[in-house]
Amino acid sequence: MTHTSDKPEGITDYFASLMADMTPAATGFSAPVVNLNRRSFMQLLGIAGGGLVLGFSLKGPQAQAQEQGALAFNAYLQIRPDGKVIIQAPNPEIGQGVKTSMPMIVAEELDAAWDDVEVVQSPINAAAYGMQFAGGSRSIPQNWDTLRRAGASARAMLVAAAAARWNVPASELITADTAVHHRASGRSAAYGELADAAAKLEAPQTVSFKAVSDYKLLGKRISGVDNLKIVTGQALFGIDQVQDNLAYAVYEKCSATGGKVVSANLEHIKTLKGVKDAFILEGNGKTGELMPGVAIVADSTWAAFKAKKALQVEWDLSAASDESWADIKHQAMQLADRVPATALMESGDVTAAMTASGNKAVEGLYTHHFVAHAPLEPQNTLATWNTDGSIEIWSNTQMPGRAVTAVAGLLGIGEDKVTLHLIRAGGGFGRRLINDPVCEAAAIAQRVKGSVKLQWTREDDTSRDFFRVGGFHAMKGAVDSNGKLVAFEDHLISFTENGDAPVSGGALNQLGFPEGSCKNARLAQTLLPLQIQCGPWRAPGSNTIAWAQQSFLGELAAAAGRDQLEFLLEALAAMPEPNPQATSPAMNKHRAIATVKLAAEKAGWGKTLPAGRGMGVAFYYSHAGHVAQVAEVSVDDNKRISVHQITAVADVGPIVNLSGAEAMMQGSVVDALSTLAGQKITFENGVISPLNFDGYPLLRMNQVPPVEVHFIHSDNPPTGLGEPGIPPLAPAIGNAIFAASGQRPRTMPLSEEGYTLV
Repeated sequence: MTHTSDKPEGITDYFASLMADMTPAATGFSAPVVNLNRRSFMQLLGIAGGGLVLGFSLKGPQAQAQEQGALAFNAYLQIRPDGKVIIQAPNPEIGQGVKTSMPMIVAEELDAAWDDVEVVQSPINAAAYGMQFAGGSRSIPQNWDTLRRAGASARAMLVAAAAARWNVPASELITADTAVHHRASGRSAAYGELADAAAKLEAPQTVSFKAVSDYKLLGKRISGVDNLKIVTGQALFGIDQVQDNLAYAVYEKCSATGGKVVSANLEHIKTLKGVKDAFILEGNGKTGELMPGVAIVADSTWAAFKAKKALQVEWDLSAASDESWADIKHQAMQLADRVPATALMESGDVTAAMTASGNKAVEGLYTHHFVAHAPLEPQNTLATWNTDGSIEIWSNTQMPGRAVTAVAGLLGIGEDKVTLHLIRAGGGFGRRLINDPVCEAAAIAQRVKGSVKLQWTREDDTSRDFFRVGGFHAMKGAVDSNGKLVAFEDHLISFTENGDAPVSGGALNQLGFPEGSCKNARLAQTLLPLQIQCGPWRAPGSNTIAWAQQSFLGELAAAAGRDQLEFLLEALAAMPEPNPQATSPAMNKHRAIATVKLAAEKAGWGKTLPAGRGMGVAFYYSHAGHVAQVAEVSVDDNKRISVHQITAVADVGPIVNLSGAEAMMQGSVVDALSTLAGQKITFENGVISPLNFDGYPLLRMNQVPPVEVHFIHSDNPPTGLGEPGIPPLAPAIGNAIFAASGQRPRTMPLSEEGYTLV
């Protein structure tokens, strides 16, 4: 079967470029004094109604240089005369907390009292804001220096205004709680009093950033800015959006990727109660935009859903997926022992080390199934086609800029004719990086020439997901007579859609560990053809690679008769010293060792445990975050697993919002444990199953273990937390199961090997 790729352009390459761009210069603590020259981020503007507005760019220096003198700002800080500080949050909020944490960075450098801050979601404007997105744990590291500069510059201007008012040196003034203070005279002025005067001043050429030890807001627990609205049921999410003269739409696509509509019982559907129209859309053939399907437009969501159940479609399946998980698994079993001729990475001689006299060889095949994103809020978008040929969209996309581009291309209009309002999302995990529901809603709105709200069902959301790819890791390794690691090999059998590159999440990441700790190491990959849709799923690639590699390190430790913690620390210590001249982030063995040691200490590693209970440890470096986790579990004779405690330690640089950081780590554990325990997507003749939560179990509240989170606070560059907490959980649990029972699970989910989480 041959198939030309029609995946969303650049999904895999895009995430690779994100990590490549995450240089120390872009993400680290700058020198305490920062120059603000003609390429700098700041531009000062007085606005109608008074006050201080400070614009700051989220784009690179080259783009900034081209925009000097313009009055269009990417994001802004406004200080009103009444003292209210308005800070715009530029990135999508999908539950990761950036709508709170990003403005906190501005407020810290500004010395604003958090009670005086009002956070608003910024508009979407690629020309003014640059790339606005939620993905890759990039929001904080990408914008760290920019946001600090915004607050520090405004603070300097306010101090200068106060110094001029009181005729005193600026060096005698301090700032705190949204005010400037002169200690010698006891005078104080609220920022609101100084805003108009500050707006008349030139932006400073240099600013000083606070030392971490002087932070008053960052590192504290701050409640999310939308929390009250969420718990009181206010309309925040995409699914809540309504407006006048709104119609409701559903869109039926083929259950097998690539199927096209031949015919449908449209005339019958149009006779059903509440139905306004029904029609076929040919689509543009791109799975990430608009695939062929049947649209039904009704006067309510319920009427549209009922009509969809009565819909009968004849599909042309000649170019559709006909893949079966059983067939794929059979192929993988045959390929497991066949290492490709060309390795991704190779050092020494793995085969010789595996067969050398006195060395003990270990082999194991690790499997991970396809899984769905399963956000609590299914996909939806509201779109209004206007009489002037423009369109207005309300969406919870993670990639709003790309949504605007896709919609413009699909509808044949200019991007200036597309207005997108970014709405809070009820979960994303990577699914909303792909804008197919946005394109579907836009196409339907253009067809009916009005306002429509597209709503997917749970079954739509599952069957048309862009799944975390499944795969198989054929692991080999050896230890010598002294229990030292002497050989390590990982042969990943994954998938390709275009016959060349791996599907999203299907590449064998080369992060240096554990292959860098062993002189005889090999990484190799075989790609099988696949038409099933795949996409980024929380910690793409890392979430499955860690399962195989870190579990296998546990196997090697057992073969060596070594304590798994001791073996892991020894392997980390054998890694090369970090390169201080590196221009992109890389694992630092000293930071890694510190996280592992602290996790072991906090978990009480080595304590006496009752029979049937064990502890497991795992470390993984993901999205520039160093994270270690220790799991304590018990396993009974019926393979029922109880998780008693998860201890997690992360080194991700300075913590912005401690409450949000803890929640992200705890949520990562819950998400990873839920996926490890029982979630899997399978397919037969290209048709996905299961489609709802009765067959795709989410973790129940009574199954959630205590999760103890610790952070190693440092001056290292800040990194995100949405993804690094996911990868270590599965191998930590797997290693704990072995310690408790002597049985080594090698399949994710564990339910495939008869395990049940209680």
